[in-house]
Amino acid sequence: FKSHLLSPLVSIFVSGKVSPSISQFLVQLVLSDTLFFDKSIIVKKKGIAINDKDAMEEIYEFIKACGTYYLATVEADGQPRVRPFGTINIFEGKLYIQTGKTKDCSKQIQANPKVEICCFNGSSWCRLAGELVRDDRVEAKEDMLNKYPNLKAMYSATDDNTEVLYFKNATATISSFSAAPKVIKF
Repeated sequence: FKSHLLSPLVSIFVSGKVSPSISQFLVQLVLSDTLFFDKSIIVKKKGIAINDKDAMEEIYEFIKACGTYYLATVEADGQPRVRPFGTINIFEGKLYIQTGKTKDCSKQIQANPKVEICCFNGSSWCRLAGELVRDDRVEAKEDMLNKYPNLKAMYSATDDNTEVLYFKNATATISSFSAAPKVIKF
């Protein structure tokens, strides 16, 4: 099966140059398609899924560096809609976006909270799928508007239009033509 890979690994382990936890990791990697290591990393043949706040921060940084991302929603009749966005924020450990409640986008999200974001940095792209949850707290709105002060000309943390939404059940996939996809869930 994969025994041809075990011999070189055994000699590395016996040499004492690799810690026991790394040894365990490498053996599991050779013997299975999926493994769990330190309860936060799941390695698969096609990428790595990391389940922690650092992973969400990585996605935030990727999207922020792109500047513009595209948000896809669905109308009631099933027609997909895509539009450019630029607001992305982490507040209280959650990834947020911002829009206005009077926009069609907001109405589509409230009818069907499953959305997807896509952005491209010139060599890699990120697709972030998940559900958006409205957060009507003034603190969440203030934090977003403080990060994007140019929006204060159109929005206020205390108006009835400003809407901030956070992702739940999110799966991000970072892809390129030169590497295996990296999958991150949060």
